Amino acid sequence: MLLKKSALTLALLFTTLSTFAASPEGVWKTIDDATGEARSYVTISTNDNGSFSGKISKILDPAKQESVCVKCEGERKGQKIEGMTILWGMEKQGNKYDDGKIIDPESGKIYSANMKLLENGNKLEVRGYIGFSLIGRSQTWERVEQ
Repeated sequence: MLLKKSALTLALLFTTLSTFAASPEGVWKTIDDATGEARSYVTISTNDNGSFSGKISKILDPAKQESVCVKCEGERKGQKIEGMTILWGMEKQGNKYDDGKIIDPESGKIYSANMKLLENGNKLEVRGYIGFSLIGRSQTWERVEQ
């Protein structure tokens, strides 16, 4: 009986620790909303100020790897999309990340954004919105094992 309780306690402890240890840092595969096909890899990292940002590290369609952001404004206008920082300013707030921005390189539009880890850190729900987070669009990215 004592052995069963000890095993259960250890299992709960490791589950709790893995939940707290989950981080959005790493490489994520983005999925096209329309086709369901993988589009790119985004590498998310922590900045010096503790916030998170994400950069397109690879465009998976070889025909689009040299694409530039035609509709972007400012420093991103004409910038190559592969290598572009598309997500920035995400700050951990409880079990989600908020107060960030995300750019859609196809439209050049910048949206407010938040994100949340799902499935023990194997998926990341990224939501872009204007004004209130209720009015927006979410994508689920999949963690890439490296």
